[in-house]
Amino acid sequence: MRSRYKFSIEKGLYFVTSTIVEFIPVFTSEKYFQIIINSFEYCRTNKGIKIFAYVIMDNHFHLLISGENLSDKIRSIKRHTAKEIIEQVKRDNKLWLLNQFKFYKKKYKKESNYQVWQEGAHPQIITTVDVAEQKMNYIHYNPVKRGLVKEPQDWKYSSAGNYYCGKGVIEIESLME
Repeated sequence: MRSRYKFSIEKGLYFVTSTIVEFIPVFTSEKYFQIIINSFEYCRTNKGIKIFAYVIMDNHFHLLISGENLSDKIRSIKRHTAKEIIEQVKRDNKLWLLNQFKFYKKKYKKESNYQVWQEGAHPQIITTVDVAEQKMNYIHYNPVKRGLVKEPQDWKYSSAGNYYCGKGVIEIESLME
């Protein structure tokens, strides 16, 4: 087994990525972004996850996080948000999206009719300040590279606003302290 894809060090600092199946753009309106924001905030305040940087894009998110039992907590975030996303998709009557989630569901997944997230979170342990800063810059410049904004702090769904403007949609721990 490859340790770079496991949460191998308890309470370590990790770069985590989770992606929607087949890169389907789900986070395209405020109500879908809010599902992820609420889940991150809940885990931050109630489950001991420390979020140092984040970005939510249309089909994935990146986190720079630490905490105990991160594997379980990321799995919980994905399970909860999948249920919430499916319910919102049903309310919005986006049958095409439900059909995509059904079509791309792994055959061995018997507990659900749909699959929203790709398996795994591909955690990468961060062992130096330089690598932490590089990952944080990667996170913050993700929307800039996609051409969504000119400056990182202009993307509402990123911790760049926390670092550059002192405000963001999620409270974070400062990597600079």
